[in-house]
Amino acid sequence: MKTLKNNIILTATTCLVLAGSLITFAAIAPEQQKTDVQPKAPAAVEQTKPQVQQEVKEVVLDKTVKAAEDKASSLTTPPANANEYTAVSSLNIVNNPSAYLGKKVKFKASFDKFSTLGLDYKPAFRDSQKYISFLIKRDDVTDHTIPLSEMKIFIKRSEAEKFIDLDSGDIIEVYGKVFSDALTDAWVDTDKLVVISKKKKDEDKKS
Repeated sequence: MKTLKNNIILTATTCLVLAGSLITFAAIAPEQQKTDVQPKAPAAVEQTKPQVQQEVKEVVLDKTVKAAEDKASSLTTPPANANEYTAVSSLNIVNNPSAYLGKKVKFKASFDKFSTLGLDYKPAFRDSQKYISFLIKRDDVTDHTIPLSEMKIFIKRSEAEKFIDLDSGDIIEVYGKVFSDALTDAWVDTDKLVVISKKKKDEDKKS
């Protein structure tokens, strides 16, 4: 009888121990699964973030390059209505400005420098707040630089800002209109300024 009682107590104790173990495992197992799964999501995010940053950089770079190319193209491309302008030399215009008064002309020249020549002169008024003038070199003098001061060429300041890299000696083409012959000079409004070629740096050193 005593042995039977001991067996019953032992069996009951074993059942309690097993039940406790099952309860503990049931509580720990979900937490262990969470621990195994959770780190994967941040890892995916960390892999995606550099890729997105690189894609954004590439898009910005492409837009920057395209903008630079478009700007360069606009400085070297003649206007769409280029056929409306009569090709003539700058010297012919200054020798007889009245013959070209009110006409659209185009001429190639060697750029000299930006200036304030002729601005705010009332008979051929161009406001110095809105315009700037520039000088070109005489075509009939090649051994040294003489500006063609008899021709006053005006360009809007907002447009001139696109040509801040122009250097003396660069070859340009002016599309414009002779709007006055005051002082028997030629006064020209620039409709479009085109850069034909840049002076080579080695030529600058020699001169």
